[in-house]
Amino acid sequence: MGLGSTAKKIQSLSERAEAMYKQVQKLQKRIISLEEEMDETHDTVNRMDHQLTEQRALLLAIAEEQGIDGEQILADAAIDEAELEGDASEDTADGTTGESTDTEASDATAE
Repeated sequence: MGLGSTAKKIQSLSERAEAMYKQVQKLQKRIISLEEEMDETHDTVNRMDHQLTEQRALLLAIAEEQGIDGEQILADAAIDEAELEGDASEDTADGTTGESTDTEASDATAE
């Protein structure tokens, strides 16, 4: 094997290594960008959670002022939500989605 072919192989390897290095740099920039976006999203979620907590406290205070049991309303809503989730998981286990019964009900009322 001559020195010319060895030089070509080394040049080819060098070019591949440089291309891979550029790809790694691009990936690194993308990862850093995603981490920054994730941090921003985390901060936004925390801020919204805090605001939601404040709004809930305010609504409960208003409800109490109006003579409404806000805690009971929240408990009832939680029970309703749990029942809906339970129905959805049962439908999924059956392989049904519940959509056909909704359309059948609306077809029956349309007639």
